[in-house]
Amino acid sequence: MAHAVRALWPGGRALTWRLGGRPALGLPAQSRAGLTGAAGGPGPAATTRKGCPRLLGAAALALGGALGLYHTARWHLRAQNLRADLSAAQLSLSSRLQLTLYQYKTCPFCSKVRAFLDFHALPYQVVEVNPVRRAEIKFSSYRKVPILLAQEGDSLQQLNDSSVIISALKTYLVSGQPLEDIITYYPPMKAVNDQGKEVTEFCNKYWLMLDEKEAQWMYGGKEARTEEMKWRQWADDWLVHLISPNVYRTPTEALASFDYIVKEGNFGTVEGAMAKYMGAAAMYLISKRLKSRHHLQDDVREDLYEAANKWVAAVGKDRPFMGGQKPNLADLAVYGVLRVMEGLEAFDDLMHHTHIQPWYLRVEKAIAEAPQ
Repeated sequence: MAHAVRALWPGGRALTWRLGGRPALGLPAQSRAGLTGAAGGPGPAATTRKGCPRLLGAAALALGGALGLYHTARWHLRAQNLRADLSAAQLSLSSRLQLTLYQYKTCPFCSKVRAFLDFHALPYQVVEVNPVRRAEIKFSSYRKVPILLAQEGDSLQQLNDSSVIISALKTYLVSGQPLEDIITYYPPMKAVNDQGKEVTEFCNKYWLMLDEKEAQWMYGGKEARTEEMKWRQWADDWLVHLISPNVYRTPTEALASFDYIVKEGNFGTVEGAMAKYMGAAAMYLISKRLKSRHHLQDDVREDLYEAANKWVAAVGKDRPFMGGQKPNLADLAVYGVLRVMEGLEAFDDLMHHTHIQPWYLRVEKAIAEAPQ
């Protein structure tokens, strides 16, 4: 997140001094001669009069510079105090939450939420959901993962959708509003997707519900906020859809992917064996349909490489993260999506054929070094 504080000159105006701009009064010839030296140069009185405005101008500029430094220092101090107050408040708030995450470990949306929770040092329990029976979430009418249960005192809230979970929790940490109030800002709505299937969408899910002071502390300016929202949505609307076509690209890759899924998931012995081979075959075929649906290139790796390099270009060379010196919510979202491919051929190819590895390792380190 951006922490820059803009120091403005008081009133936004510069001090302008007109030196020697006033016309000389008419004087008799003798008097004018008396004010000039024998060689026709300026005499002492004229030198004194011309020097005064210059000295006054220099003094005023020095005073203006001192005032500018004072205001800059004051704004920096106020920003530091605000950061310290909000950081202390976040630690206090996080200790009041008891979180339980219902997930598939290999789901990119679930991985996004874990990246957020880990970076913000929010303790949570994980319930691995069986992707076939889904008995672990039978309490919920919302049948997708991730689902987060958040206990705050006597209040138990269910948060659905990865982006809503992240936005609501970040709003809670920054603003201190009750979580039960915050989730009302993200109402679910029924919609019909391109395939004619009814789906649940959530309003405002990329927005943090902050007041002006909190938003200024968080972003430093509107541009940073807009940028973060844009790339969070890009991770959901585009990057996520490149994962399955790449990890199930060939029968061999599909089998390796399901071997990993079965090891990390909540499967019984027989169920796992069936899932590994039948799931791999099914997902290999489905990946071809996904490739067509999302208009991917014949070699889907090329779309993955282009997306990674597009992200790196957006981050740029002058900052380690899109959030500046620390990962912001867009950094964590992109990292979380890509992380599910670790250990697979697609991930190794991504690291070797794009420029994303340095950024990826920086985010990984930032999460690992988050205070616990």
